[in-house]
Amino acid sequence: MKIKLGYVGVEDTMGFVTDIIRQSAEFECYPFTHERFEDIGPIVSAHAHKVDMWLFSGPLPYQAAREQASHIQQPMFYISYSGTGLYRTLCQLFYRQRIDISRLSFDMYSAEELAKVAEELELGGSVLNGKPFEGSYQALIDFHLDMWRQGRIDYAVTCVWYVQDKLKELGVPVLRVIPTESSVQAALTEAWRTWETLRYKDTQIAVQFIETDPYAGITKDSYVSDELFRMELAVSEALLDYSRRVQGSLKTISPGRYAIFTTRGILKNITEHFTQMPDCPELSGLGAELTCGIGIGRTAYEAEMMAGNALMQTRQYGKGAWMVVFNDKTVSGPLGRAERISYSYSAEGLQNVSDDTGLSSLTLGKIEAILRKLQTDVIHSNELAQQMGIMPRSARRILIQLESSGYASVIGEETTSTRGRPLKMYKVALRQVNQ
Repeated sequence: MKIKLGYVGVEDTMGFVTDIIRQSAEFECYPFTHERFEDIGPIVSAHAHKVDMWLFSGPLPYQAAREQASHIQQPMFYISYSGTGLYRTLCQLFYRQRIDISRLSFDMYSAEELAKVAEELELGGSVLNGKPFEGSYQALIDFHLDMWRQGRIDYAVTCVWYVQDKLKELGVPVLRVIPTESSVQAALTEAWRTWETLRYKDTQIAVQFIETDPYAGITKDSYVSDELFRMELAVSEALLDYSRRVQGSLKTISPGRYAIFTTRGILKNITEHFTQMPDCPELSGLGAELTCGIGIGRTAYEAEMMAGNALMQTRQYGKGAWMVVFNDKTVSGPLGRAERISYSYSAEGLQNVSDDTGLSSLTLGKIEAILRKLQTDVIHSNELAQQMGIMPRSARRILIQLESSGYASVIGEETTSTRGRPLKMYKVALRQVNQ
């Protein structure tokens, strides 16, 4: 079975790249042409269901896809601008037109990359004129244009088709670094190796520990042994049907507690990469109080250990929560909820903070994940409480402990309503102590 590879690129190199992809026995190519970087996110979102992986014509389209379609879980790769593509362009300038390399301007490459190029070409201490991408295409255009107008360059060398078109309009001599067959093959090799790794991961054992209350909502009059047995049987039959859906096996642990053994790949698919609760009719009749801990492991024993840990993690979120613990000790959940976060309960580098503050590595890992999710290092107790699923007073106590240990500082206050005390805003720095 071939890997369905979506390729996103520009028109002038589309045929060249897709021909190489189609020559590979491992891939089936789905080409998509974009004219603007703003088009990339919608293209990826609209066609994600058709492909297994994505390949982009360069790091900028790749970056645009990551930013505009961050919800896409499929692996993404890009064709590198470095290596043979750059050297082919330089050969065209050196041997065809005898251009001095110091009379060129480059974009997208760091100073270190250009220095390496000069060293490999044995150009002595030559310093090449370059500007890395810092978020603005116009800045790249202005860089080349200014160098040209000052008479410092004979040619601009760009990696961006948009920059090339604009410089041509402005009359600046420009060449674009385009993919070579070897650079495309290198990207395909990386994609294939990743696919093989993912296939191995998908065969890992997954265990679901499920807790449900089969007697929820029954009346006092129906509380007889035959009726209770019928209720337990109904739950078992529903979970048996669900276990067939996930190609697993069901084991009853005790009344209201069950284990289902399956594989990581199947659960990944029905939970949309472990982000949503499965939309299965077999589970709909069991009510909203079905609680589940999912464990992923290389062995059945390891997966059961992780599932038990995951079920413990659901306690702070109440009945109906689903959590996942992977064999690298990463926790994710609750599935399907807005406050879902991913964190490690043995976060490397946080043990010293744990010793200093008295807070567990699990708590510190959650805080770090919450700040990363919110893209900030400033938070108040109510927001922390909401994200962690705890009481505000508990969140205040955590922030006070961090402050007293030098891992947080009060930088202001926020008034959330006309009544009550303003909330202290804490700046948190878990990776370094305030001296």
